[in-house]
Amino acid sequence: MLTQEKLARINELANKSKKEALSQEEKLEQQRLREEYLQSVRSSLKANLMGVKVVDPEGKDVTPKKLKREQNKRKKH
Repeated sequence: MLTQEKLARINELANKSKKEALSQEEKLEQQRLREEYLQSVRSSLKANLMGVKVVDPEGKDVTPKKLKREQNKRKKH
């Protein structure tokens, strides 16, 4: 999870880029922060998916096989 300071900086750079051109350093910082943000989101999404169980209206477990394999791999580690 990103800190509030980093999220604020991402927003600050985004707002500044709408008003004026960013310096090369600011562009690189923005790119780095965005990548860090995306990694955080992806990691969180994967963690949430590992806890998902899909059940049909009849109560049968219909979780995709690929997801079940990944969940089992993570349980073993």
